[in-house]
Amino acid sequence: MNDKEIYLDIEKHLLHDEKPSIYLEEQLKKGVFSKYPFSMIGELKDVSQNLKFHPEGDVFIHTMMVVDIGAENRDKSRNKRIFMWTLLLHDIGKKPTTKMRKGKLTSYDHDKVGAKMAQEFLEYFNEDEKFIKEVTALVRWHMQSLFVTKDLSFKDINGMLKDVEVNEIVLIALCDRLGRGGLSSLNKKETIQDINKFKEILVSRKNSILK
Repeated sequence: MNDKEIYLDIEKHLLHDEKPSIYLEEQLKKGVFSKYPFSMIGELKDVSQNLKFHPEGDVFIHTMMVVDIGAENRDKSRNKRIFMWTLLLHDIGKKPTTKMRKGKLTSYDHDKVGAKMAQEFLEYFNEDEKFIKEVTALVRWHMQSLFVTKDLSFKDINGMLKDVEVNEIVLIALCDRLGRGGLSSLNKKETIQDINKFKEILVSRKNSILK
C-alpha cells in the first residue's frame, strides 16, 4: 500500500474497531510506523513517561489506551474522524519535548509542539484545511483540563473557547485522562468528577462571554 492507502486504512480501524489498538500495535510490529510521517506515531514507543502519572509505560502504550477509550466514546462526538485522529495524534509532541528535569521526566509544551506536528502530519496527506484546523486545535488544547481545574498559570480558557467546542475538548480530555494504567474505580470516579468540573467552568465562561 502507498502512504495514503495506509492512512485511510488506519482511519478505517479508528472509526470502526472496538479496540483500534490491536490493529495499530500490529502495524507497529510490521514497521509501518517507521516511515515518515507515520514515524511521528511509531517514535512514541521510545518516549518514557513519569510513572507517577503514567504507570502504563511509554507514550505509545498510553496512546493506544486513549484510542481504545475513544472508540467507546466516539459516538458522543459530533465528528468521529476529527475525534479519533485527535486522540491518535494528541501526544506526538512528547517525542521532541520530553526531557529529564531535576530528576523528573517532563514534556513541557508538548501540546503546542504536537499541534504543529499534527498539522504537518495531516498536510502530508492533503487533508481538508478545515479538518486539519479542528484536529490541531484539539491537540493544542488537550492539556487544559488539568491546567484549568488546578488553576495553573498555563490555563487559557478564552483562547481555548475561540478554537474548540466545549463538548469536544471535554470528551478528548476524558479519554486522555482515563487512558492510563493503574486507575482504580475510585481514581476513575475522581477523574470523571474532575472532567465534569472542567466542563462546568468552560460552560460558565462561555455563557458569560455570550452575555
